[in-house]
Amino acid sequence: MSPSSEPVELYGPEYERDPYPLYAALRERGPVHRVRFPSGECAWLVTGYEAAHRTLTDPRLGKHHSRGDAAWRALASLMPEPQHSPLQVHLLHQDPPRHTALRRLLTDAFAPQRVEALRPRFQQMAEALLDGLPESGEADLVEAFAARFPFQVLAEVIGLPAEFADRFDRDWGKVVQPVGPGDPGRPAYEARLRGLEQYIAGLVRHKRAEGGGDLLARLVAARDADRLGQEELDSMVFQLLVAGQEPVTHQITTALLTLLRHPAHLAELAARPELLPGAVEELLRYDSAFELTTWRFLAEDAELHGTRVPAGDAVLVSLSAAHRDGRQFPDADGLHFDRTPNPHLAFGHGIHSCPGATLTRIELQVAVGTLLRRLPGLRLAVPDPELEWTPAVRARGVGRLPVTYGGCPYTGAGANGPDAAC
Repeated sequence: MSPSSEPVELYGPEYERDPYPLYAALRERGPVHRVRFPSGECAWLVTGYEAAHRTLTDPRLGKHHSRGDAAWRALASLMPEPQHSPLQVHLLHQDPPRHTALRRLLTDAFAPQRVEALRPRFQQMAEALLDGLPESGEADLVEAFAARFPFQVLAEVIGLPAEFADRFDRDWGKVVQPVGPGDPGRPAYEARLRGLEQYIAGLVRHKRAEGGGDLLARLVAARDADRLGQEELDSMVFQLLVAGQEPVTHQITTALLTLLRHPAHLAELAARPELLPGAVEELLRYDSAFELTTWRFLAEDAELHGTRVPAGDAVLVSLSAAHRDGRQFPDADGLHFDRTPNPHLAFGHGIHSCPGATLTRIELQVAVGTLLRRLPGLRLAVPDPELEWTPAVRARGVGRLPVTYGGCPYTGAGANGPDAAC
């Protein structure tokens, strides 16, 4: 595809609801495509699995925004994010050696052995949330569970004080959905951003006074020892609070919706919870909450999988498109809990892979397993087309997931879930 070709638009209700037909068409045309986002920003999108895997470890591509070209910076300068917020110098926007030093500060808190030891505590949290629901009826599983469980887990893992956990406004998570300068929603967006910045400043002051050995306290201590800059500290706290829980909320919803659309699989998983580890891996592949990676940039003009990409142009990888590549995953559009191997890229790959991957896997296993056990007969309460998908550029999820449950067993029948006639 030449740089002069008309970019493919990656937005709109149909794309948000089901991007996979477009991704399939793009894969057929080649691995690299020019695309446009709602803000007007254009980028190069990598779609096939092999190309995605190689791009994620390509040493020519860097993450720091200073690598962006003049056109990218000019458009970005009109927006509060990413260029003009002090919350944007976290790990996802850093290159080695600084990235290496910052990531090292997080590894102990998210070490597999540590988070696995917390699994019983996470189970208690999930059970307590569902204790608040009636034995049967209707509920919005985002409001009742998916938006609350990941945040409770995160607060436990990083040491977020209860009073700050109570004050956290989930609406602040929308700061990862920047709007263009002419968008009528921009004032609300900027208010969210300022509110979150003030919240983080207060949290840092509290942890400095309180001290302790938790992750947040250790990050503040690293700042006081000049191992972190102030904006680096604030950005890492931002990344933990928003990137550390909102994608898990989305992944719970996409996993549940996938199961509701595949009632026989839902019934099988409810009857055989030992399938959960493999099922979670397949659910991550089938419809990943991290649809696209963040920006990468070439330092000089170069060939990228057969396409000439100018220096400073933004490059993104479509993880979702890679996951439906039949050259890597047989019957890629099918759902197979016993898929082995399953080398999905839901947590990225290479130096920027998610440090909280083990934690997220445990959260999903606990969440899905507990919901299926505690809410028998789970089924959609509204027609599938009425679900509203979050208009995020790089993430997939629904803002509400209305379901009914109770009163009938999982049978694997029905278009909207197990025995939709119940």
